[in-house]
Amino acid sequence: MSPKNSLQHALAFICLIAVGLALDCGLATRAQAQLKGTQTEGTIAPIPIAVPLFVGDDPQLAANVSDVLQADLERSGLFRPLDRASFLEQIRDINAVPRFGDWRSVQADALVVGRVVNAGDGRVGAEFRLWDVASGKQLAGQRFSTSAQNWRRIAHMIADSVYERLTGEKGYFDTRVVFVDETGPAQNRIKRLAIMDQDGANVRLLTQGKELVLTPRFSPTNQEITYMSYTSDQPKVFIMNLESGRRELVGDFPGMTFAPRFSPDGQKVVMSLGTPDGRSSIYEMDLRTRQPRRLTESTGIDTSPSYSPDGRQIVFESDRDGTQKLYVMNADGSGVHPISLGGGSYSTPVWSPRGDYIAFTQQAGGRFLIGVMKPDGSGERVLTEGFHNEGPTWAPNGRVLMFWRDSQSTSGGPKIYSVDITGFNERQVTTPSFASDPAWSPLLN
Repeated sequence: MSPKNSLQHALAFICLIAVGLALDCGLATRAQAQLKGTQTEGTIAPIPIAVPLFVGDDPQLAANVSDVLQADLERSGLFRPLDRASFLEQIRDINAVPRFGDWRSVQADALVVGRVVNAGDGRVGAEFRLWDVASGKQLAGQRFSTSAQNWRRIAHMIADSVYERLTGEKGYFDTRVVFVDETGPAQNRIKRLAIMDQDGANVRLLTQGKELVLTPRFSPTNQEITYMSYTSDQPKVFIMNLESGRRELVGDFPGMTFAPRFSPDGQKVVMSLGTPDGRSSIYEMDLRTRQPRRLTESTGIDTSPSYSPDGRQIVFESDRDGTQKLYVMNADGSGVHPISLGGGSYSTPVWSPRGDYIAFTQQAGGRFLIGVMKPDGSGERVLTEGFHNEGPTWAPNGRVLMFWRDSQSTSGGPKIYSVDITGFNERQVTTPSFASDPAWSPLLN
């Protein structure tokens, strides 16, 4: 790509391409043109971007912020941060116009410079500028502030701004992930609720392991989670406020087979409860009245429900036809129809926040696959496979998934991974202990 046709004449959404299949290449209407990665055999060559160390009163803090920013962009798979040792210009004043010839010489298409300052009252602030190296024009610039102990959020917010300006899509870096922290031997594993930043930093335990906890799920409207807890072998459902730590009992559900997921407006939950005949059906509960309403009636086991982002439909798994398939129905329980067409069994469906895909786990041929399909069942494809993959959860922009993978080794345990919807950018999310069942939050900002 020549300088004439690079950022200035080519800024917008980078098309994420799976092998032989384009995935929704939308234009960034606020951009002046279109930035494209280079397609090679179905993959995208990431955009070369320079992220010099930020300046500031505290050089170490400034360096830390720029390092987290750079790591966010690199981990997305859409950007290739350049080696800082190759930089010809040292940034000392972010208000000065960069020497763009120096940045062209190191083959940077974009440049991010920034400054971190003490904002007073225990807060830190930062500002950044994003430059188009080819045209010499500034593409974005913002200021952020947060508490000093939460400085990593500044880096994530800048990364989201850069990501959005250069791709036309919302970012997903300023988010958190709740998961099940697992320690101890496999036969006596202690499972505690924990939360972390999307990059695996700032892990904090939410429960102390005195009771078994399973299937945490984020509210789409605020910083609350719902989860299932077993006390004396009796399942209970709680809602926990992540800021205060206060938890509220939703109810005792002796026949529960799958914990709740929130509706898009946060006012309802949908879950799977056992029926008197030993099977299970999908129920919806209004959190204000606490009155459950049965949605499915079948001779099989209906479980793992998940709302569409508009709240009008629900996807779930069922063996009502003899094999475990995925079904979609209207939110009132009408219009049930199967959507999975492949072999093997399907489970843990979850609707994308964009509404364009449903992620799932598929077991076939002794392998566990994580895949996606369109809501009508078309376009089904596998993103990753392994000995035991399970439990996909979507980033809020609908372009990245997390899931957990268990080890075949008797001494091993589950670990969390991320993969984008091309299937070409799989990464492990490092956690202090074994970890399973991740659930991604909405954007914090």
